[in-house]
Amino acid sequence: MIKFTKYALVLLLVFFATSCNQEKKIQNKNLEIKTSHYIQNRAPLIEKPYLELPLGAIKPQGWLKEQLVSMKTGMTGHLDEIYPEVVGKRNGWLGGDGDGWERGPYWIDGLLPLAYILDDEELKSKVQPWIEWTLNNQQKDGYLGPIPFETPPEAEEGLQRGQRKDWWPKMVMLKILQQYYNATEDQRVITVLTNYFEYQLKELPKTPLDHDTFWANRRGGDNLQVVYWLYNITGDSNLLKLSEIIAEQTFPWTKVFLNEENYNNAFSPWHYFKMKTYPFDQNEIDVLTVSQLGGMHCVNFAQGLKQPLVYYQQSKDEKHIQATKKALKDIKHYHGQPQGMYGGDEGLHGKDPLKGVEFCSISESMFSLETMLSITGDMEYADLLEKITYNALPTQASDDFTSRQYFQAANQVELSDRGGASYQTVDHHGTDFVFGELTGYPCCTTNMHQSWPKYVQNLWYATADGGVAALLYAPSTVTMKVGNGITATITETTGFPFRDEVDFIMNVDKEGEFPFHLRIPNWTKNAVVTVNGENWNGNQENSVAKINRTWKDGDKVKIKMPMSLKVSQWYDFAVSVERGPLVYALKIEEDIKTKDRGDKYKAFQEIFPKSKWNYSLYFEDLENIASSFEVEELDWDGSYPWNLENTPIQLKGRGVPLPEWKLANGLPTFPGWWGNRRVKKKDIPFENITLVPYGATTLRITEFPVYDMRWVSWEEGKRLGGREEYEDQYN
Repeated sequence: MIKFTKYALVLLLVFFATSCNQEKKIQNKNLEIKTSHYIQNRAPLIEKPYLELPLGAIKPQGWLKEQLVSMKTGMTGHLDEIYPEVVGKRNGWLGGDGDGWERGPYWIDGLLPLAYILDDEELKSKVQPWIEWTLNNQQKDGYLGPIPFETPPEAEEGLQRGQRKDWWPKMVMLKILQQYYNATEDQRVITVLTNYFEYQLKELPKTPLDHDTFWANRRGGDNLQVVYWLYNITGDSNLLKLSEIIAEQTFPWTKVFLNEENYNNAFSPWHYFKMKTYPFDQNEIDVLTVSQLGGMHCVNFAQGLKQPLVYYQQSKDEKHIQATKKALKDIKHYHGQPQGMYGGDEGLHGKDPLKGVEFCSISESMFSLETMLSITGDMEYADLLEKITYNALPTQASDDFTSRQYFQAANQVELSDRGGASYQTVDHHGTDFVFGELTGYPCCTTNMHQSWPKYVQNLWYATADGGVAALLYAPSTVTMKVGNGITATITETTGFPFRDEVDFIMNVDKEGEFPFHLRIPNWTKNAVVTVNGENWNGNQENSVAKINRTWKDGDKVKIKMPMSLKVSQWYDFAVSVERGPLVYALKIEEDIKTKDRGDKYKAFQEIFPKSKWNYSLYFEDLENIASSFEVEELDWDGSYPWNLENTPIQLKGRGVPLPEWKLANGLPTFPGWWGNRRVKKKDIPFENITLVPYGATTLRITEFPVYDMRWVSWEEGKRLGGREEYEDQYN
């Protein structure tokens, strides 16, 4: 009898899994085409419509590459020098006696994909010690991570030395190891994860996810994702047993998201800290809703958003899809801001445009939406992901990626330590909105780095039917296998999101048939797709154009997505102006000052307005938005666009100053602006204003009061209803 070691069996399973995945085929017009060259879900999991490509297969171009290079030369590539007390050699994930919780893995979760996307050896050399220590220091029982102290360690300011056995930070390392395998196919990852999940299978029944902290039960979807990923490689049925345990011990996001409004209130901004752990208190769960202020932590919501759909892959229960849809509607309705995010600083905090949006919420919302998109193929998630990426994301870090805001807001006119409207203003000594390295709370200093690289990694997908999909648009190239073993390199050239056209050139090593999927965003009307200059008139399914043809080297595809101006309505009936995926904000000149109080927050930048900001928009201009604002496409060479100096586009129009709108402790709190002012139109003191993309601003007004407001509302750019009882003398 032949005997196999456990390690050999794992490798054998991986070999068979990979072979079977590559041999699955379908018949299509008498042409044999493989359904996928990449990792697909195994039964009994659902088949995914879109499949992740190996890390490094997608390369950014143009401004997007500049963005990633700035990360390399900025904080991402040098955080071990900027923040050595936490991510330096003493870190527990390097075997040290220092910080051993989430912040080290957070950094590597962004540094690793950046290193492999840029194919940068210097960055890889910074990643590798973390990988090697983790892979080489697994305990015999399967335990993974920093070695727990025999006695509680002495506290050191700024370090999280304890809670080394907490399940939560290990979930971040699981994502890191998955990415590392996707880049290198290092088989040690499969062995280590197999052993760790066996350890979890034995330990979780007696030491549940939230045994040490509640963070793990809120973020169990991250753990579950990697369990399914390993199952798809090895086929080990014990992983499905583990997945059910993790799902049971994870906060019941589906139930909470589906709860109807019940008019209960959280008792403090930190209500989420006080809820009972697993097994959960059913009464608490039954009354919790997305609407409640302080009922959920903003980052937990961002991470929990994907959990229902991650588990849906196994359960196949449609309620998980419904829960996520409802959660997105509710978060927008009760806490939403125009840039695609929501007020949460750190508890959910309502729709007021002064409330903070945490950088970690942006990073984790993006990762959740990327996950949800590949599982469902639902383009609603792609639309929202693009909106967050091209509005909220660029503005929260400095252009050179050397500083960041802990919180941003839709309306922010002064960024200083004298004001603040967040739940954390007192605890963080007024530093939540200024730009610094450690201002606010330092979790974002380490977690901000995953956002851009993972977005690049999701610009392109393999399809379940052996094709390629471009579902998010940015200048890039991809090299991948399609059809019957064809190697395709596709170059995407575009000025999107500032321009409405995207061009693709197909290079293939041999002619062959395979589908090319293109997303048609919900915000565009009458999109046009051409192939080699000829209109493509095929069917669109679920906002996706699927071009199935025999492709030749040099074939060209263009998609034109007309963008139109629209008005959206937000807090207290204020309005915003949008065009395509971009939200526009008032251009405000900036005065930047450096301040150092000599405390733990280190030096930071305060920013003050140098130009007038207290404008409203005129009601009649909003009724005719397309003719009231002129779209100016500025000269642009495709370089970095996210600042006032280099923005490729702006809107020219007029506004009405509101002298009564003044800063209150640095905050642009709305005055009472509603109603008909009974002013003759010729007497209104109009002034010319410029709106620029939200992502290019630092100071901004995005939600504008409406001058001479009347009885109407706007939704998706359309006027709804109205009351016309105004005398001619006021027109």
